[in-house]
Amino acid sequence: MSNQQTSSSTKKLETTTAKGLSNNSTTPVSNASANVTESMIASNNADDTKKLIPNTIASNPPRRQFTRQRRQLTASERQQCARDASLHLIKLQQRLPANARIGLYYDGFGELPTQPLLDWCQRLSYQPYLPVVGSLGNDDKRLRFVPIYQQKLLNVPTRIHNLGMKQNHHRRLLWARELDVIICPLTAVDNDGNRMGMGGGFYDTTLAKSYQSGTKKPLKIGWCYDFQVVEQLQRQPWDVPLDGLITPSGIRWF
Repeated sequence: MSNQQTSSSTKKLETTTAKGLSNNSTTPVSNASANVTESMIASNNADDTKKLIPNTIASNPPRRQFTRQRRQLTASERQQCARDASLHLIKLQQRLPANARIGLYYDGFGELPTQPLLDWCQRLSYQPYLPVVGSLGNDDKRLRFVPIYQQKLLNVPTRIHNLGMKQNHHRRLLWARELDVIICPLTAVDNDGNRMGMGGGFYDTTLAKSYQSGTKKPLKIGWCYDFQVVEQLQRQPWDVPLDGLITPSGIRWF
């Protein structure tokens, strides 16, 4: 990811709140975790000593930093954060067609719970989907998506993939390009929408073709805690940035 300073282009956070799916009422939003502060690195000067240079990074923060913070949250804190984040889904709804197809995922590793996303899909008659890894062979990282017909993610029949994630298997698999939105899991994200994934490269591989061709579909939306948002991440050539981000404190577009 780019090392260029982004302070002049930081996106404005929309902090609109809503009760249910109404534009006309507001609900207080809690913040369960502090934001990650400005990244800094050490570099050598002419005298071979080190000084700190703000807003510049040589490498991304370790993934364990964020997974540790997620594990420290109680179940009630996680659920409250998810409820707060779901209040901002109305802003995403405004960009979607009727009967939209929405790609979700299981929150099996302490992520912001995704059951509120499934509830939202069902209220608005959107068709939700879950990713399937390895449907094209173990060497093919492209995800395909299976429809969800259950009301609760816990009730979806699953098997454990060898990488540890739950997934359902079904004959009616869709390609990512057939979805309107993909809610992307992430470890961290920066103020330009650059996403640090879990390290497998599945979403970057899946979304690479549509991103490189400039196709607007599917929308790539992050869903995470506020403490997973950092100032800047180092971007690699294969990384696919997000179009939008939803956290407990609001929604922003990139």
